[in-house]
Amino acid sequence: MKPLLILSFLILSFSVHSQKLPVAWEELTASDFVLAVKKSEGVCVIPMGVIEKHGAHLPLGTDVYIAREVSRRATEKEYCIVYPYYFMGQIFEAKQQPGTIAYSHELLFKFLDETCQEIARNGIKKIILANYHGGNPDFLRFFCQSQLAKQKDYAVYLFTPSVDEKTEAKILSLRKTDPDAGGHADEIESSEVMAIRPDLVKPERANNESGTDMNRLRLDNVYTGIWWYAKFPNHYAGDAKDANAALGEIILEQEAKQLSEVIKAVKADQATLRLQNEFFKESLSPIETKLK
Repeated sequence: MKPLLILSFLILSFSVHSQKLPVAWEELTASDFVLAVKKSEGVCVIPMGVIEKHGAHLPLGTDVYIAREVSRRATEKEYCIVYPYYFMGQIFEAKQQPGTIAYSHELLFKFLDETCQEIARNGIKKIILANYHGGNPDFLRFFCQSQLAKQKDYAVYLFTPSVDEKTEAKILSLRKTDPDAGGHADEIESSEVMAIRPDLVKPERANNESGTDMNRLRLDNVYTGIWWYAKFPNHYAGDAKDANAALGEIILEQEAKQLSEVIKAVKADQATLRLQNEFFKESLSPIETKLK
């Protein structure tokens, strides 16, 4: 490579990685989007939630706000592009509650599939699903598995967060309500929203409805879709009366740190796409597949 070309490449590389670019897809200009794809190393996060009731005290968009905030914080630690607010998720179990948006299962799958296709068409070949709605995991695992049905030039990763022991101990020391009492619009989730959008939280309404497990269906070794309604028909599980922003900050920061580490790992990952391509090639003629 000629010295002038080397210098131009180095200048471009420095410009891409040092320039302060928005992380939000919708905030980028078209020309900055090109730079963002390079700076992100072709990685995008889709923050996922739904529009559903969260007790009497939290906004319908709670999951979406949390997903977006965790993703924003994570990508400020490890840059990648954050897809616009995504609220098309599985929420049939809350259709009886005011304000719930429950799309058909066909549309949910198709919309996410075409969203990933459009992201990939724009040069991003690694897509991370960052879900913060309790009703989505089974749907999203099936969606990830379905990526093997047809060859693609991109890979989809599902972020599966956990809590490290040190942070979990800190959270438990600050919690004032029973950790096993529920988990929807409870002290934890309410604390997170207080740290993100305190103006949308109505703490004085936290005890207006019951978040107690009503245990109205008892079947051993059986799963049925009505299980959530049988337990928590008010779409509130737990107790939010002691929620506070300080606790929310601890939880959000831990989740953002973990997601930033996942983004970094996905950037470095060379195996997933290589193995996908190998799998699709062998799938064309299974009888010729050689044992590994």
